[in-house]
Amino acid sequence: MLFYSLTWLHSGGKCVPAELIDTKPCALFSADPRAGGDSADALDAPMLAHSQPTGTGLPAAAPVGRLAPGDSVLAPLLLLHPPTPPALSSCCQPDESSARPSAPPTEACSAVPEPWRFDCYPERGAIVSRDMCESRNCCYVPQHTGQDGVPWCFYPPDYPSYSLVSVQPTPWARRGLNTTVAPLFFADQFLQLSSSLPSQYVYGLGEHRSTFQHDVQWNTLTMWARDVPPTEKTNLYGVHPFYLALEEGGHAHGFFLLNSNAMDVVLQPAPAVTWRTIGGILDFYVFLGPEPAAVVQQYLEVVGRPAMPIYWALGYHLCRWGYQTSNATWEVVTSMRNYGIPQDVQWNDIDYMDKFLDFTYDPVHFDSLPELVKDLHAHDQRYVMILDPGISSTQPQGEYWPYDEGLRRGVFIKDAHGNTLIGKVWPGLTAYPDFSDEATHEWWFENLQRFYKKVPFDGLWIDMNEPSNFLDGSTNGCPSNNIEDPPYTPGVLGGLLRSKTVCASAQQKLSSHYNLHSLYGLHEAKATASALTRLLGKRPFVISRSSFPSQGQYSGHWLGDNRSQWKDMVASIAGILSFNVLGLPLVGADICGFSEQTDEELCVRWSQLGAFYPFSRNHNALDSKAQDPSVFSPSARAAMREALLLRYSLYPLLYTLFHHAHAHGHTVARPLFWMPLFTFSPRPQVPQDPLTYGIDRQFLWGRGLLVTPVLLPGADSVEGYFPAGRWYDYYKGDSIISLGKNILLSAPLDKINLHLREGSIIPTQRPNLTLWVSSGQPLHLLTALREDGSAAGELFWDDGESLDTYENLQYAYVLFTVEQSQVVQTHVEASYITVESASFYGVQSRPEQVQVNGQEAAFTYKDNKFICSFLVFTQALSHVNTTQTALAYSLSSSPFIALNEV
Repeated sequence: MLFYSLTWLHSGGKCVPAELIDTKPCALFSADPRAGGDSADALDAPMLAHSQPTGTGLPAAAPVGRLAPGDSVLAPLLLLHPPTPPALSSCCQPDESSARPSAPPTEACSAVPEPWRFDCYPERGAIVSRDMCESRNCCYVPQHTGQDGVPWCFYPPDYPSYSLVSVQPTPWARRGLNTTVAPLFFADQFLQLSSSLPSQYVYGLGEHRSTFQHDVQWNTLTMWARDVPPTEKTNLYGVHPFYLALEEGGHAHGFFLLNSNAMDVVLQPAPAVTWRTIGGILDFYVFLGPEPAAVVQQYLEVVGRPAMPIYWALGYHLCRWGYQTSNATWEVVTSMRNYGIPQDVQWNDIDYMDKFLDFTYDPVHFDSLPELVKDLHAHDQRYVMILDPGISSTQPQGEYWPYDEGLRRGVFIKDAHGNTLIGKVWPGLTAYPDFSDEATHEWWFENLQRFYKKVPFDGLWIDMNEPSNFLDGSTNGCPSNNIEDPPYTPGVLGGLLRSKTVCASAQQKLSSHYNLHSLYGLHEAKATASALTRLLGKRPFVISRSSFPSQGQYSGHWLGDNRSQWKDMVASIAGILSFNVLGLPLVGADICGFSEQTDEELCVRWSQLGAFYPFSRNHNALDSKAQDPSVFSPSARAAMREALLLRYSLYPLLYTLFHHAHAHGHTVARPLFWMPLFTFSPRPQVPQDPLTYGIDRQFLWGRGLLVTPVLLPGADSVEGYFPAGRWYDYYKGDSIISLGKNILLSAPLDKINLHLREGSIIPTQRPNLTLWVSSGQPLHLLTALREDGSAAGELFWDDGESLDTYENLQYAYVLFTVEQSQVVQTHVEASYITVESASFYGVQSRPEQVQVNGQEAAFTYKDNKFICSFLVFTQALSHVNTTQTALAYSLSSSPFIALNEV
C-alpha cells in the first residue's frame, strides 16, 4: 500500500500545502516514493511537516506521482495546532496582491445553480442581510424554490482562492475529489475544505441517528462527542470524520479527516461536501478502493483493525438499570436458566454501586454480589459492570482511595488555572481522570485491581465518557475567551462547546480539552483494555459509549439510550452497518429499547433482530418494566429462545467473521451492496446493483447469510429485496431465483427470515445455553449449491480467549469447497474440530448411495436437499501443525456420492 502525505499546516499567516497541491508562493512538489528525506526542499515554504511515502512503493503499472486503483493516499498522525483568536472572516490569503471586488456581479451569482452554492455565512442563527453577505465579497441571492438549506449568501465563481497548477490524469479516468469547487480557508480557529462528491451515495460520518445512506439535501452533520439519547440532526456520543462514497459503476473511495476538534460536515445536492472545523490541521487521507470493502480495509490499515473479541462477547448479554439488589439480579439469571434461554453474560448498571461511587458495591442491597459472580462462573457465564469516569470529590478524606490517590498523583483534568476541574454526575461533585496521561492509566489499573479482589468481574462497560457533565463546564463556570466561545461554533447541541461537558479550556496532559474532547472515550477505552489485559491475561471485553477512529482496537460500542419504539428498532440497523464501516464491528443496540415501556410484540421482533446484532444485549431503564425474555408469555418466550438458539448455532460463522475483521479489516454485518454479484471471490468486488445502495432494513452476515427482520407492528409477512442469484430458505432449503427484486415473505411471530446465497457453506453447531458449551459441540456444514454444484465456506477456530492466537499461530483455519463432481476440501492448521454431519441445498437428484471413507453412510433426501450424518475428522487443538485434511464428495447428477478423508 502506498502512503502519501496530504497535510495542510499554518505557516507565517499563509496556508502551506504538503504535496500534490500547490498554491502561491509554493512551487509544485510531486512526491517520488523513492526520494530521500530532503525532497521536501522542493517546497518554497517557511514551515512544513512532511511525511515521506512508505511501504512497498508504487505498483509497477503506475507512473510516479499517479495512483492506481487499490492504492491509498494517506497522511501522518494527528497534530494539534494551538488556537489563536482571529476574526472569523480572516483567513490566509493566496496572495498579498490579490484584490477582491466590492460585490460580485449579479449575473454571475444568479448563474450558480442552487445545488452548487457553498455557504459564505455559515454562522448558526445569523439572519444574513445583503450588506452582511457582500461585506465578505460573496453573492447574495434569496432562493424561492422552497428548498430548505439553500444558502442565500454563497461564494461567487471567481472568489480568490488556491488553485491546482498541475494535474496528472491517470488511465483509470476516476474523479473522486475536486477541491476547486469552493475556496479553501485556513485560519487558527476556522478551517474549511470543500469537494465535489461522485454521487449521492455517502456512508459513514458517525455518530448520527440517520439512515445508512446519508441525505445530501443540505444536511449538516455536527461532530463533537455529546451525551444525548439518539436524536436526528444532533451530534451524538462518537466522532468519526470518515466517509465512503460510491462512484459511477460501483467503484468507491473513502475520505478521512484526522481531526478531533469540533466540526460541521455539510452535504449538499451537487453532490458535494464541506468540512468545517475549528482547530487542528487539515490532515486527510484518501482511500481509492476501488471496491467498498477495499476502502474500509485501507481505512483500517490507517486507524487500526478491530481486536478479536473474547468468545463470550458474542453470546447473549442481559442487563437493566433497576435490578435494585444482587438477589433480584440473581433471580433473573435463575429464571433464564429455568426456561432454557441462552445467556452468556449478566450485567449491572450503576445501582450496584455504593452511593454511585466507582470501584465500590452497595454493602446492603448488593451484599451477595461476590457470590452471584461466583455462581455465574460456575455455570460458564460471565459478569460485566458499569464504570463512569467521574470520581466523587466529596467523600471524607482518607475514605475514598480513588479520589485521594488520584489527587495525590495529579491524574485529574485541570481547569484553566491549574486546579482540579469539578463537575457533577451521578455521585454528585466529581473530578475527571485525564486518560491522555499514561500516569492515569496506571492509577486506573490499580483501582480495578483493588476492586477485582472483591468482585472478580470479567469485562467492563464504560459509560458517560464523552465526558458527560450535569453542569455546563464546571462548578466554577468557564473562562470567557476564544476557546470557550470561538469565532465560529459548529452546530453542537446546546450551542456551546461546554454544554453538558467540561470546559473547552480545561487542561489535559496532551493539550487543551478544546482539542481532546472527542478523544476522551478512546483514551479511556485504551486504558481500560490495557488494564483488563494485565489483570486477567485474556482478551479484554470493553463496551464504550463514546468512540473515535481506532476505537475498535480497544472496545466495542452500543448505540446508546434508545427508546422502546418501532422506529428505534428500524434505526438500529443503519447504526450497526455504519459502525461496521467505521471499524467497530462489535456493535449493537439495546434490544427491546432502553427508555419507555416495551410491549410483547415489539420485544419479540426486536429480540429476533437483536439475535443478529454483532453485539447482542437486552437493556432497559430504571422506570421501565422488566423486559428480559423470561417475563413474557410462553409463546413470546419461546420465540425469543428460538432466536437466541439460532444465534448460538451460528456462532462458528460469527466467530469466523470477527476473525476476518481483526486480521483483514473486513466487516461483520454488511449492507447488501457489499455482496459479490455472481461469484464467490476471496477479494472484494465492485457492487453492480444500484437498488441495494440505500437498503438498511436488511443486512448480511458475511458474504451469504441474508437477514430480513419484521420491522412493523401487526405484520405476519415482510417484503425483502433479493439481489440477483439463487437464494435458499435457511430453514427448509426452498430456493428463490431472483433477477433483483422485492419478494413478500411469510413472517409469523416466531420466525425471522434468513436466506443463504448460492455458493455458500456455513459451519454451524448444536446450540446450548452458553457458548462455552456450544463451542464444544460437533460441526454441521450447511451448503447452498450453485447450479453447477459448487460452493465454498470457511472456519476460524481457536480457544476463544487467549491473546494473539492468530499472530502466534495458535488457531485452526478450515477452508471448505465443493466443486461439481469433485471435492469438499478442508485445510486444517491446529484444531480440535469434529464435523459430524452436512446438509446440501440444491442437489438435483436423489443419490443412490453415500460413502464416508469407503463405508456406506445413512442419509435423507427430500426436495433437492439431502442430509448426511458422519464423522469426518477430529483433531486436537493443542499445538500448531500443518496437517492437510481433504474430504471428497461427488455432487454431480450421478446417483453416487462418496465422502473420503484423504
